[in-house]
Amino acid sequence: MAATSLHPITATQARAIAYIINPDKTEEGMLVQSYMCSENPDEAERDFLRVQQTLGTGRSKILAQHLYQSFPHGEVTPEQAFEIGKQLADRLLKGQYQYVLAVHTDKEHLHCHIVFNNTNLENGKTFETLENRNKKSWKKLREFSDALCREHDLSVIENPEHGKGKSWYEWQQDRAGLSWKTKLKFELDNCIMASIDFEDFLRQCAARNIEAVYNPDNKVNLKFRMQGQEKFTRARTLGWYYEVPQIKRRIQNFQLLKTGQLANQPRTKIIDTSQDKFQAAKGLERWADIQNMKEASRVLNILAAHQISDQKELEATAITEQSRRMKIVSDLNQMQKEIDTLSDRIKLVHAYQKYKPVHDEYGRQSPLFKKSYAKKFASDLQKFEDAKANLKAAYPDGKVPSAEVLTKRRTALIEQRNAKNDEYKSVTAELKELEYARQTVADYLKNERDVQQQKKKRNDLE
Repeated sequence: MAATSLHPITATQARAIAYIINPDKTEEGMLVQSYMCSENPDEAERDFLRVQQTLGTGRSKILAQHLYQSFPHGEVTPEQAFEIGKQLADRLLKGQYQYVLAVHTDKEHLHCHIVFNNTNLENGKTFETLENRNKKSWKKLREFSDALCREHDLSVIENPEHGKGKSWYEWQQDRAGLSWKTKLKFELDNCIMASIDFEDFLRQCAARNIEAVYNPDNKVNLKFRMQGQEKFTRARTLGWYYEVPQIKRRIQNFQLLKTGQLANQPRTKIIDTSQDKFQAAKGLERWADIQNMKEASRVLNILAAHQISDQKELEATAITEQSRRMKIVSDLNQMQKEIDTLSDRIKLVHAYQKYKPVHDEYGRQSPLFKKSYAKKFASDLQKFEDAKANLKAAYPDGKVPSAEVLTKRRTALIEQRNAKNDEYKSVTAELKELEYARQTVADYLKNERDVQQQKKKRNDLE
């Protein structure tokens, strides 16, 4: 069953489109298609705006919608995902909304993104008004997606539970009877995607019946407990991806994708010289102009270092680096999961080896003493059976690697993770520079426009 979601976009539609058509994710653009608009992000945004301004009422803050459809690993080919995505767009949007569609192949599970104009081409009304009153579009989206999955002989939950239903991933977790930890990660991922900042994340947890305890002064600064779970689970136990700094960064990344803006925009040193106090004192204005030119010069050096020649190229570079960082974060998370898995299996091998002599001795006991031996060493015998069962589940062919081999693999992975983490730090530092440069250029140009408008008003009055 394909998992689906729908999120509104309230600013910078071009950035969301640029993200989904990334050549590194779409087989060099082979898995991209548009309807009644350009595939170029900036031109597509202008196409969207033209319809919004010409036909729309201008009352809605929502400019576009971002639809997501994800398929189970190995169930479809990129071409099939692309075709199903187009059919889903046809059924949901009925040819009445401009859109850009792209299938991403950079993850194990193929997934389709569709960014579509919120304004209807035929009557100028919004998707929110026509299709999403009381947030009902999620149900229609799921029904269309399920129907397409059936038509293409893909997995579907035929009898979902009442309510908003389950994604394929969540259903698989329940079928497999996996741990609280796995289910908790899934719920936390949903909270992160729905949040606008860390405080909102804590509220989202409470809304989903997850007890989140955050105390920044404690060594264990964040822990969670789902409804029905006996003990709290530390964020650190869930892995690096679920610690406080990473949760905050992930929320920022989703905010950038949905709104085109980081949750916390950098503050620049550009001085607003359009204020009356600067206009009234020429000496003060001259000083502020010099400070602004110095700051502009510093930003020009940053742009030169990145070989960026204009504002448009700056925007494109920032988007590319942001996508690169998100990919690194995904890689780091995958590496950490593999490291955690290897650590668990090393423990199982050690437990098997430790308690096997007790099990072997039990086998050598005569029937007369077997019962008393089992009672005396019940705990050790159970630990052996648990380790044996878990190793059999992990290695169905019976070829269990030694603890030394597993430790060697884990050590190599830790080295790769550390190298990838260094890359992450480097990209993050570059992004901070680029974001500061982007904001400084915007502030500088805005200040120039404001000053010119102020001077024009004074001249008109004179």
